[in-house]
Amino acid sequence: MTKRDHATTTELEAAAFRRLVEHLRERNDVQNIDLMNLAGFCRNCLSNWYQEAAGASGHTISKDEAREIVYGMPYKEWQAKYQQDASPAQKAAFEKSKPHEH
Repeated sequence: MTKRDHATTTELEAAAFRRLVEHLRERNDVQNIDLMNLAGFCRNCLSNWYQEAAGASGHTISKDEAREIVYGMPYKEWQAKYQQDASPAQKAAFEKSKPHEH
């Protein structure tokens, strides 16, 4: 693997993050529960990670602000426009895929 300086690495990671967010905004047909069932994370997880990263670097960002960054609109608006009720099959898959405590 080619060695890159920290600034270049950060720039590339930021570009990949922006592309992921753009892709998720375009695919508003994909429900968060589907993402959780298939990949173990969803838009809310991504916004939580963004908020945590902001806090770790000394910046304060609210949960709502972080979600708006990921969703491209206020979360309540996204829910009203795109969120569907989870089917029994989606709920069952979610319960099956949740990490279990030992």
